[in-house]
Amino acid sequence: MDELESAYRGAKKDPRFKKELAHYLHHFAGRPTPLTETRRLAKLLGVRRFFLKREDLMHTGSHKINNTLGQVLLTLKMKKKRVIAETGAGQHGVATATVCALFGIQCDVYMGEEDVHRQALNVFRMKLLGARVIPVKTGSRTLKDAVNEAIRDWVTNVRDTHYIIGSVIGPHPYPMMVRDFQSVIGRETAAQAKKAGIGAPDYLVACVGGGSNSIGLFHPMLKTRSKMIGVEAAGLGLATKQHAATLSLGHIGVLHGSKSEVLQDKDGQINLAHSISAGLDYPGVGPEHAYLKMARRVQYVAATDQDALLGVKALSRIEGIIPALEPAHAIGYLVRNKSLFKKTDTVVLCLSGRGDKDVVQISEVMPS
Repeated sequence: MDELESAYRGAKKDPRFKKELAHYLHHFAGRPTPLTETRRLAKLLGVRRFFLKREDLMHTGSHKINNTLGQVLLTLKMKKKRVIAETGAGQHGVATATVCALFGIQCDVYMGEEDVHRQALNVFRMKLLGARVIPVKTGSRTLKDAVNEAIRDWVTNVRDTHYIIGSVIGPHPYPMMVRDFQSVIGRETAAQAKKAGIGAPDYLVACVGGGSNSIGLFHPMLKTRSKMIGVEAAGLGLATKQHAATLSLGHIGVLHGSKSEVLQDKDGQINLAHSISAGLDYPGVGPEHAYLKMARRVQYVAATDQDALLGVKALSRIEGIIPALEPAHAIGYLVRNKSLFKKTDTVVLCLSGRGDKDVVQISEVMPS
């Protein structure tokens, strides 16, 4: 961890590193992403203006490549020859496999066996890009267990391997480092909102699993007047044990090397999480999110599986954009809670990924 922190702090001060990262974000990944105004959705929600920050239009289909490009350049800087990653929804795995293919680096991706089945399309994409996908058959066979196995691999092979964590979780410096790489979302949003004539939006909204897309949107704008809402997964309902609502029902604990809010029993054993979305199916959350909750700077709420399906249908049919299940939780929550806003409000929601990866799963549970 000391080696990684030293390399990262050096990279942050290195103009060549920053120039190279900016080059690949623009010419390879497709930044800046648009801030798309959605007038029909604004009318449905009863607000003056509603915008989507279109991370779904990034190469590979989500915000994840912002972080993987930064970390793969760091891998080269540290002269590591192999990369490993964990993935839930598969988007981080695809983004990691993509940048490893770009730079000719060996890539192994750990993925819970349950998520391998849920995200078969992304598994094929990773293999097509040359990565080895390693199914994890322990525990709940989801994201938490994939992180466990990736950490075990990394501490065994740290001399030649870099672990590209996909969210603002894990031991320091990962939460800080991933946040910094994802903060391009918020910096662009601030500049684009100003250009659109709205200044600081009244509300910023994003889904929260580990929390990288949301902290990327929130962090650069914490000193503005914008209210912020993070939407996590309520699964089958907060009254059940079938949810991933860490900030709603979790307690302070330690998971994967960081102190944060955790879903755990009275003995500190980690509870199983559940969400229709593999990307939100995690029993912890980034420690900075836990701090922002404690400081009451960000309001954290939860949306059920059914809310997510409502969000998919609403955005698809009203605006012609099929969202991933992760940001669909945020859309569905807003549709269910229209009274939250005033008619004069302006809202920006981070559309963190597109729905291609989820359409087969959605088709099995949603009436046409």
